[in-house]
Amino acid sequence: MGKPTGFIEYKRENPTKKDPFQRTKNWKEFSIITPDPVLREQASRCMDCGVPFCQAGTSMVGSGEIGCPVYNLIPEWNDLVYRGKWKEALDRLHKTNNFPEFTGRVCPAPCEGSCTVAISDDAVTIKNIEYSIVEKGFEEGWIIPEPPAKRTGKRVAVVGSGPAGLSAAAQLNKAGHLVTVFEREDRIGGLLTYGIPDVKLANHIVERRVDILKKEGIEFKTNIEIGKDLTTKEMEAQFDATILCTGATKPRNVELEGRNLSGIEFAMDFLTSNTKSLLDSNLEDGNYISAKDKHVIVIGGGDTGADCITTSVRHGAKSITQFDINKIKSEVRSNDNQWPMFPVIHQSEDAHKEAKAVYGEDPRAYQVNTTKFEGDEQGHVRKLHTISVKTTIDENGVKTRHPIDGTEQEWKADLILLAVGFTGPEEEIIKSMKLKTTKRSNIEAEYGRYETSKKGVFAAGDNRRGQSLVVWAIHEGREAARECDRYLMGASNLP
Repeated sequence: MGKPTGFIEYKRENPTKKDPFQRTKNWKEFSIITPDPVLREQASRCMDCGVPFCQAGTSMVGSGEIGCPVYNLIPEWNDLVYRGKWKEALDRLHKTNNFPEFTGRVCPAPCEGSCTVAISDDAVTIKNIEYSIVEKGFEEGWIIPEPPAKRTGKRVAVVGSGPAGLSAAAQLNKAGHLVTVFEREDRIGGLLTYGIPDVKLANHIVERRVDILKKEGIEFKTNIEIGKDLTTKEMEAQFDATILCTGATKPRNVELEGRNLSGIEFAMDFLTSNTKSLLDSNLEDGNYISAKDKHVIVIGGGDTGADCITTSVRHGAKSITQFDINKIKSEVRSNDNQWPMFPVIHQSEDAHKEAKAVYGEDPRAYQVNTTKFEGDEQGHVRKLHTISVKTTIDENGVKTRHPIDGTEQEWKADLILLAVGFTGPEEEIIKSMKLKTTKRSNIEAEYGRYETSKKGVFAAGDNRRGQSLVVWAIHEGREAARECDRYLMGASNLP
């Protein structure tokens, strides 16, 4: 512990970001690197408490997960940053997390919600320190390819190149196996590339890490969909084991009157087409769903909905409204959401701040339930109808939405984006490999073991656990690699 009184002497300083209005003029990342002296001061706020819940990565019965899912050694690298030992801090960071440059940008930081300082003060800026450590590592040239000293001769196929697939591939390669990653899109990265706007996680950041993985010996094959371009039988004949990291990409639909109207799109189709066009041509090819000069309604109050706001603002939408079916959260923790759980409180994300800067008000509307869509004679959506609802939860956790009489409303809408979650993984590869699934249609594979109903086939990430965080995908990819290594070699030294 570098400075025992740091948390008393210094207040939290959030990382500096470019002005919300000005940054909407481009697609560049807008966080500004925090100066070293400030970072060292912020790192000194870490208490090195007796039980560091920040790195716990565990569950409390009836309360959900707490702390960091990849078990980042947070107090250790905070102390090293305070003492100016950046390279040692980077080594500590990489012991538990293959890709801190990803989590340092897009993770919601459950670690900060479980920080002991946060019991009575603002949490340590853990996420910003993590981001700064890895960026200094790249800047100083400390992060270089480290291919394994020897090979086992075992071949492993990893299907899907999102965070779970990349972390699984990285770990298996370290163990000396010959790893091939299959990706059906034209670029590596999965949701890291096409599911998250470039302003939050720029593609060159993903490519920077993928280039290192290639030099370490991992083979990447794009534009190959397993089950179509390469059959599952052909794949299984070529490899000794397989890890499926295909995500949970089936979008949840909204079955309402008027759903067949044009102008009603799934959020991920909107986000993916935008990023692909941006990377291919800086949006000059026009191969994307444009929000320019349109009244945009985003149905869904989560992160994907916020990403739709980020993108629509930069397109030049006429107006943007985000529907959240839940009531507005309190600005303080509720009695059933106490520390060290992640704080479920009202917050304004970067997307909401940008929309407010451009349009003059927060784009969110709460307790709003869509009842039908209405279009013009050409079959294009022009408005939607809503009613306010009150939500109750019974003793079994079942939610019921109760319409509130007299709250019916019409909204102008030229583009409606459905961001109401996902129903599970796509089924083609699951059926082809005859894998067992859960009641929620996820691949059945025990947490901690990850082996599916088919010997030598493992599953990790969203296709196993359901839609979740990037940090959880990395965690599962690492653990699945360990179990795959154990299957291949009889034992494993992977963490």
